[in-house]
Amino acid sequence: MLEIIIRKATIEDLPTLLEFEQGVIEAERPLDEFLKEGDINYYNIKKLITAETTNLLVAVHNDELVGSGYLRIDEAQPYHKNPKHGYVGFMYVKPAFRGQRISNKILEALKEWAKSQGLKEIRLDVYSDNIPALKSYERFGFGKSLVNMRMNI
Repeated sequence: MLEIIIRKATIEDLPTLLEFEQGVIEAERPLDEFLKEGDINYYNIKKLITAETTNLLVAVHNDELVGSGYLRIDEAQPYHKNPKHGYVGFMYVKPAFRGQRISNKILEALKEWAKSQGLKEIRLDVYSDNIPALKSYERFGFGKSLVNMRMNI
């Protein structure tokens, strides 16, 4: 097993995190015909690093950033029992480091931070055809909930 350190992301990590973002987009393009062509961005990474209600973490091996993930504190809908929940996003592990349970280490650290913030629930979105991600999240303890559907018209 590799020695992996999980730490809070810093502004100095921004160039690598921007590369990770493109890795996420590249992996998701085949799963989402609604993504527009050309260069796109999902995240305001600088804000994810600096916001008080978000914890953006990176996984580091031998001073190399190899993974990322954040947990953002969100207000729940008024009909939900928990007034706030954590939302997980930007889960990425470099291809050469996959299969080492690095995402689990990031998720565990995010879960601990969520608990320290008084949260009782964590949510995330994952493409239904992204079987490796689904299996990983289910192994970690997530369960399927709502299905988001759409159609071209």
